[in-house]
Amino acid sequence: MEKSKILKNKYYLYATEFFAGMSVMAVELGASRLLAPYFSSSQIVWTIIIGTIMIAMALGNIWGGKSADKNPNPDKLYMRLIIAAVWIAAIPVAGKYIILGIGALLVFTVNNNLLIWAAFLACMVIFVFPLFLLGTVTPSLVKYTVNSLDSSGSTVGTLGAFNTIGSIIGTFVPTFVTIPAVGTSVTFLIFSGILLALGLIYFLSTRRKLRKCSVGAAVFVLCIILGNSSSFAFWESGLVYEGESIYNYLQVKENEDRVILSTNAFLGVQSVMEKSGRLTGMYYDYALAAPVMAGVSEKENADILILGMGTGTFAGQCRKYFGNVAVEGVEIDEKITDLAVKYFRLPDSVKVTTYDGRAYLGAVDKKYDVIMVDAYQDITIPFQMSSVEFFTMVRDHLTEDGVMVVNMNMYSDKDGNINQYLSDTIAAVFDAVYTVDVSGSTNREVFAVRDGRVMEDFSLRVRALENAELRDLLDMVNARMEKYEQGSYLLTDDKAPVELLGMEVIDEIIRDEIGYYRNVFKEEGVRGLLDTL
Repeated sequence: MEKSKILKNKYYLYATEFFAGMSVMAVELGASRLLAPYFSSSQIVWTIIIGTIMIAMALGNIWGGKSADKNPNPDKLYMRLIIAAVWIAAIPVAGKYIILGIGALLVFTVNNNLLIWAAFLACMVIFVFPLFLLGTVTPSLVKYTVNSLDSSGSTVGTLGAFNTIGSIIGTFVPTFVTIPAVGTSVTFLIFSGILLALGLIYFLSTRRKLRKCSVGAAVFVLCIILGNSSSFAFWESGLVYEGESIYNYLQVKENEDRVILSTNAFLGVQSVMEKSGRLTGMYYDYALAAPVMAGVSEKENADILILGMGTGTFAGQCRKYFGNVAVEGVEIDEKITDLAVKYFRLPDSVKVTTYDGRAYLGAVDKKYDVIMVDAYQDITIPFQMSSVEFFTMVRDHLTEDGVMVVNMNMYSDKDGNINQYLSDTIAAVFDAVYTVDVSGSTNREVFAVRDGRVMEDFSLRVRALENAELRDLLDMVNARMEKYEQGSYLLTDDKAPVELLGMEVIDEIIRDEIGYYRNVFKEEGVRGLLDTL
């Protein structure tokens, strides 16, 4: 088949390679943001995304090469680009429903690794086909650009360079520009539009298959109309805010009594503010035992540091109940801090530094009376803030009678669970460790002290509290607090499988939550389940 005029211009072919590489990386990053509100943004989810996409690209390379040898018709390549573009544009329209459908199906059929299987199947259904098509681009373009064996190395190298440069740009633009500015849905639409434009330019220049092109363009426009919503929790009504930052999916909802921040559409509440100013009934309240243990009310100048500031619930409580303390926080996600100011009444007196918690400790020499560690990214724990090395840094930044309090949000009785690993790791660093489980939740608070004698006056300090509500709560905390005996489970910078351990506990929580509905489904089928719901 004779080359069309546009294909005689190698720069157009190089542009095709460039934008195909760019789109692959943009879709990969978009995949992580599409899945994160439902399955987290952990290394496990990233592994699933990268693995499935690499499989799709490899199969596309193989099939594309064989197809180009068998029938080197460029019409087929550019039609594949249009099909891939339309599929990617449809992801914002249908992707969330596919994820929910897969999750609902697996809830009743899978007992272990539910989130892992759901994320894997979602990736396979949503992303493998369009990336398989994009994987055919390079071998097809090699067929059209190589004119002789004498220049084949140079031509293939140039194609590879354009693909790589496009991939680099496709890595940075979504992360730092489009996703923070316009969201994940529009990001998919932008890059699908680029692919669509490549295909349309080709067919308009050759004046072939214009009817099919018009259908593809019409579907793309329909996807723009239907798929530009940034709502991930579309079943929720009355959300005050829903959006994305570089690090998180963010959701703020409000009822008569509370304002709530979540960074996952399904699991967990990250921050709560009681509008009345009363205690929340959550782990923040239990953590107020730490300033009492450290005797901050008896000190002229006391300092509290919060690693993982969130919306400032604990900071506000410390300012309310221990007015003489200086509270500062570290929060890696600046957008969460903005929400804290706007919706959660973060006190002006609380200084917040936008930084990684561990890196912050490495950059300051100051010592604190209390350090609270509550640094979670959605439902996962950053591994670098769970190791012996990290907790050693925390200890070194405490005063002699200082207290560290750590929130653990995934309680389990299973031997070798994530809480046991974290508790053993902390106990390997600190002189004494105490734990208390938070009523009505899966949270556990861990209190670690440099000097075990700090606990000797805790009961007296609790009874001396002026606020009756806080005094009664901490009396209960004191009565239920248990000294922790160190075991052999340790997490280090070199080996900290916190995400796998966390997923095991999440499986347990999900099984407990849906056990009743599973039994109804087994005994009465779909109709019985619908009647129960």
